[in-house]
Amino acid sequence: MPCPALPDGFDFTDPDLLQDRVPYPEFARLRQTEPVRWIAQEPGISGFADAGYWAVTRHADVKYVSTHPELYSSNLNTAVIRFNSSIQRDQIEVQKMIMLNMDPPEHTRVRQIVQRGFTPRAIRSLEEALRTRAHDIVTTALRHAGPDGTFDFVTNVAVELPLQAIAELIGIAQDDRSRVFDWSNKMVAYDDPEYAITEEIGAEAAMEIVGYAMNLAAERKQCPAKDIVSQLVAAEDEGNLSSDEFGFFVILLAVAGNETTRNAITHGMHAFLTHPDQWELYKRERPSTTAEEIVRWATPVVSFQRTATQDTELGGQKIRAGDRVGIFYSSANHDPEVFEDPDAFDITRDPNPHLGFGGGGPHFCLGKSLAVLEIDLIFHAIADAMPDLRLAGDPRRLRAAWLNGVKELQVSTRR
Repeated sequence: MPCPALPDGFDFTDPDLLQDRVPYPEFARLRQTEPVRWIAQEPGISGFADAGYWAVTRHADVKYVSTHPELYSSNLNTAVIRFNSSIQRDQIEVQKMIMLNMDPPEHTRVRQIVQRGFTPRAIRSLEEALRTRAHDIVTTALRHAGPDGTFDFVTNVAVELPLQAIAELIGIAQDDRSRVFDWSNKMVAYDDPEYAITEEIGAEAAMEIVGYAMNLAAERKQCPAKDIVSQLVAAEDEGNLSSDEFGFFVILLAVAGNETTRNAITHGMHAFLTHPDQWELYKRERPSTTAEEIVRWATPVVSFQRTATQDTELGGQKIRAGDRVGIFYSSANHDPEVFEDPDAFDITRDPNPHLGFGGGGPHFCLGKSLAVLEIDLIFHAIADAMPDLRLAGDPRRLRAAWLNGVKELQVSTRR
């Protein structure tokens, strides 16, 4: 087959590209012609001293890489496919303490502890409180809308429920949620010049979260309570997290549980308002398949990476030990080999084997049930209180290398 007509120097992790759009046409060309393709990079541009990475674009291949951690490591170079060129290797090494960047058996040990907080019973116990919070968030946004009924959906609606859910889950005081929001923004927004945030500021924000969480862990060790923090850290044996481990777990929650869900909610609202037939269907029938389709359609994490632990082969390409491998969930979730009419936003889609929560394997999203619950609750509240919501402007996208992020989405409650 001929090579796809990608422009010279095209890079799926270019933050300027993702600020403009998710490159679905280029993904489609690669899936058809070269599903595993070498993407050359200037050494150091991503924070790594190599010459690029392999882009993996087919659903089956993304799933294969995700479910074979013995061949494709999250730990060797972390799961973040692109830092910026100023990061030092020791700063990357520190991030290996985050569960996202661990391999079995260490990942297995930490995950077995952490998943105590994400049991079906634990999630069900949050539902009524979060339902009330979703209603309050939406009605507050309505009250604070401008004279013409407009407001920013991101800051007034989408950010709030994920933050409040994390606070509810691990006992962060609600008064502190804005600080956690600010810190998590700084950790992921270093590629966006509007925020004027450097890698150093992002690292400082990460340390602020770690410090906050370690203090919380220390308090619970002294005085255990009936909450998830006490379950995770109170006892001093191998079945619990150290204060350091708990601190880095909260970093993971702040990004994986906050940034991703709020972007899914924002993209979901934009999808509804640009597909009015689906919004009318949702308001009328509230299908239980809605949240999964929003995550497939939005795919908040465009890509993560793995590093080959040995020479191997994937999609007809020889992968060498030490090569970085980018797994592109956004592409996998539009693979026509798996999804009928993949470019259609269809909230009744079932089955829906999307990879928006990861491709399976050890790193399948621990908080999937909580994220689905949050998406369901917030859209129920929006449909009840703002049934006539409409767009009042185009989304302003985040400049980022691996997140499908939106900074602002102006909407209006008036026709």
